[in-house]
Amino acid sequence: MMVRFSQTTFNQTNNPILPMKKNQRIVFLLAGISTLFAACNHTSGTKAGSNNDTTAVINYQVPDSANFKDTLQGKQVGLYILKNKNNTTVAITNFGGRLVSLLVPDKNGKLTDVILGHDDLKGYEQKKNENYYGAIIGRYGNRIAKGKFTLEGKSYQLDVNNGANTLHGGYSGFYSRVFTAKKISGQQLELSYLSKDGEGGYPGNLTVKVVYTLTDDNALKIEYTATTDKTTVVNLTNHAYFNLNGAGTKTMTDDSLKIDADNYLPVDTTLIPTGKLQPVKGTPFDFTTFKTIGADIEKADDQIKNGKGFDHNFVLNKHNITTSIATVKSPETGIVMDVYTTEPGLQFYSGNFPTGINDGKGKAVYPHRSAFCLETQHFPDSPNQLLFPSTVLKRGDVYHTTTIYKFSAK
Repeated sequence: MMVRFSQTTFNQTNNPILPMKKNQRIVFLLAGISTLFAACNHTSGTKAGSNNDTTAVINYQVPDSANFKDTLQGKQVGLYILKNKNNTTVAITNFGGRLVSLLVPDKNGKLTDVILGHDDLKGYEQKKNENYYGAIIGRYGNRIAKGKFTLEGKSYQLDVNNGANTLHGGYSGFYSRVFTAKKISGQQLELSYLSKDGEGGYPGNLTVKVVYTLTDDNALKIEYTATTDKTTVVNLTNHAYFNLNGAGTKTMTDDSLKIDADNYLPVDTTLIPTGKLQPVKGTPFDFTTFKTIGADIEKADDQIKNGKGFDHNFVLNKHNITTSIATVKSPETGIVMDVYTTEPGLQFYSGNFPTGINDGKGKAVYPHRSAFCLETQHFPDSPNQLLFPSTVLKRGDVYHTTTIYKFSAK
């Protein structure tokens, strides 16, 4: 039988020019002309750093596919390119099912890469400071308290990889696994993976299929399907880091965000939900109308303190796949992103932990709060929270969920 996880309805309770000799003045003048020329010739990219920073130029292009060719875990790894009639382009590696590049047109029609990532496979293989750039997250997206849960009377212990908790499937999460890739067409890629019984501590052999489809109206559709031979828990999502000003620009806090959610889930100091639903009204978490991401990000609020910014699940209002549940607008590029999903929750993460290591695409630095994530999913710690929508998948049932990120420009 086919089962779609459905929403649960809750009751809402800073004069350098000193005197110079003639030759010195000539050198200085030539240097100035050179700098001006460079600043005026950046039509193929956008400035790295802040919007007023002309010290570097990022040329948005898909990384060299040769940098992703290797054999890992007994499987061939590569980079797969999808492109539509508008030249909107998506690059995906089957290592972790990761979105590597996503080039969409800005308000002037210039292609802009709106997601963070690396130029080669090695960048994704490193384990230190794992940021999950663009990865498929499973078996369980987000956190499970102390890595423990009980299912059908049996207790399970998962990898603990985030303080006392399990995060994004643990050390053997899908972000570190090689998927089998099948390119269906120039605009569609299918990735599949068998997560064996006991992997990461989870029960059941879980067969997973993820299909990426790039449509001609500049939407990236992600469909997740899974079956199991033993009762288990599943919560799949994608961990793309978005910056609609262009990946490598220093911040996205001037972008405007709207989320169709009247409630969110407060968390403890380890970012596990307390189990209560909290109305967003009157709090920094009220995105029911457009406001900049940075408007309340430094508010004196216990929940902001716990998350070091926003790192919380929003309880989405009643919706379906045809209803936009979140919208982000960039005042710099004019790029707009709408999010659609069949999932009941949305984890809004304001990029609080990236450290600015110089390892991004084109050697870009990705500093603190230089991107955001909007992860569609079921709620964190659901296996231990009986009032949350269930993430249990039984033998004979089919997990199926869909999320769409659609781009336009104004």
